[in-house]
Amino acid sequence: METKSWSVDKSVDGLEGYPQITQAADLLKNNELVAFPTETVYGLGGNAENDEASEKIFAAKGRPNDNPLIIHIAEEQQLEDFVEQVPEKAKILMSAFWPGPLTLIFNRKEGKLSNNATAGLSTVAVRMPGHPVALALIKAAGLPIAAPSANRSGKPSPTTAEHVMNDLNGRIAGIVDGGPTGVGVESTVLDCTGEVPIILRPGGVTKEQLEEVVGQVKVDVGLTDQSQAPISPGMKYRHYAPDAPLHLVDGPRAFIQQLVDDKRKEGLKVGVLTTEENVNFYQADYIIACGRRSELPTVAASLYDTLRKFNNTQADIIYSEMFPAEGVGHAIMNRLMKAAGHRVIKGE
Repeated sequence: METKSWSVDKSVDGLEGYPQITQAADLLKNNELVAFPTETVYGLGGNAENDEASEKIFAAKGRPNDNPLIIHIAEEQQLEDFVEQVPEKAKILMSAFWPGPLTLIFNRKEGKLSNNATAGLSTVAVRMPGHPVALALIKAAGLPIAAPSANRSGKPSPTTAEHVMNDLNGRIAGIVDGGPTGVGVESTVLDCTGEVPIILRPGGVTKEQLEEVVGQVKVDVGLTDQSQAPISPGMKYRHYAPDAPLHLVDGPRAFIQQLVDDKRKEGLKVGVLTTEENVNFYQADYIIACGRRSELPTVAASLYDTLRKFNNTQADIIYSEMFPAEGVGHAIMNRLMKAAGHRVIKGE
């Protein structure tokens, strides 16, 4: 299969009628797959109402089919077709954060969505992306679009069209290139089916921001306690991993440098994931800065690109600094923990 690519300027007015958007929307209507930019990462879109399109998504990614897909919409009224009811707290959250990096889980109405897209669950995860290209494409297609991240399963999520092409060239029909994404980590997933909302995946909207709007918000204990199974099926899988084994280091810079020195004495090539503040401290084979520690959103925005950059090196092992689990730091550490397979080395 030839994977087409269209470049679209997100600042152009009337994107829905843009020829590139129309061509991509026609492919979606014909149950083909099209990758497109959101404000978080690039999504791999397919018709959420069609079983064949959903099956193609799982096949292209190599994704387990018990891992449900997030449904992307462009207008709130689309919820009426496949959501039983919208709780009052969800309405408040939608008003505050949609369009934007927040996915809400509702009880699902039978009959409209593909069972494959929802992995046969009685609930459905929905978001309205905060990116003009994504919104224009969904409107032009006139469909709810199922869209996980547009990468091979387990690999770092894509934040540029080039990342998508590297992973999925020949596997999907097209890519809409809207430039680099902004937030850099996926949306926050919030279960709104109970009295108290529960974060199932930390992301671009923080727990603190949610609580400012609706009061108490819980966090799934499975996200931090390895003895507990996560509520969200997708969170049990390893994600975001670079090719070389990644280890998180809970300790000072000098301890990280000692680990690097020890491995280099063994003849291994060693990489260090750090930040702009510390990039000149280390001596290693590959040192890549991932944003600024003093501004955690820059770390989030750079994280997946940084992990992919290590794949262009000959690193045998990678050590990463850790980050404070506050604000968007929760999402950063969640992704790093999964990328490292929860390997943490504790230093003094």
